[in-house]
Amino acid sequence: MSNYLDTVIVEHNPAQKKIDRAVIWLHGLGASGHDFEPVVPQLGLSDDMAVRFIFPHAPKRPVTVNGGMIMPAWYDILEMSLDRKVDTAQIEESSQQIQDLIRREIEQGVAPEHIVIAGFSQGGAVAYHVALGYPERLAGLMTLSTYLATNDNIDYSTANKDMPILIEHGSHDPVVPVILGEQAQRLLSDKGYNVTYRTYPMAHQVCMPQIQNIGQWLNTALA
Repeated sequence: MSNYLDTVIVEHNPAQKKIDRAVIWLHGLGASGHDFEPVVPQLGLSDDMAVRFIFPHAPKRPVTVNGGMIMPAWYDILEMSLDRKVDTAQIEESSQQIQDLIRREIEQGVAPEHIVIAGFSQGGAVAYHVALGYPERLAGLMTLSTYLATNDNIDYSTANKDMPILIEHGSHDPVVPVILGEQAQRLLSDKGYNVTYRTYPMAHQVCMPQIQNIGQWLNTALA
């Protein structure tokens, strides 16, 4: 029995069908699984879709760029330069914990090709690592205001070469500069992935027009 991460679960199921879709959505540094919980009703998901949203809480650990303060973090950030030196071993460890959650959904009857992996900021870096290396086809990957930290460490999976990828970023982001979103988009497009890239005139956050676009993208990815 694996020790699963604690999670917040929100179900979108107006027609009261058996849940057969899932979105595993990772929060940013210092936040919690409750961070994106209020977004679910605003997505405008299709009424005949039965989707379980899983919002895991990151473990607490010291974060170097925050003076070693202990806070919810998927991994330690060692410096804030554009190169973002990060603790790759901790990204790997967090990825394993997310893969455990994927397997739990599969055991509950959700096929992997009906599971979207999503993440904001630090959570997005882990989402990249999980989805791009996952051995079975997933429904999609959604990364918000984040960066691809582990390109050299991902064992890119051929099963997910054609999964849809949504990358979104605030054009005024002071925390994760928009150039890092563009870098990820370029890198994955060059590898032949199907990437949709959008920016919004906002900082390190999400906004309402974006939430509506995410909902439309999820409706398609999970269809």
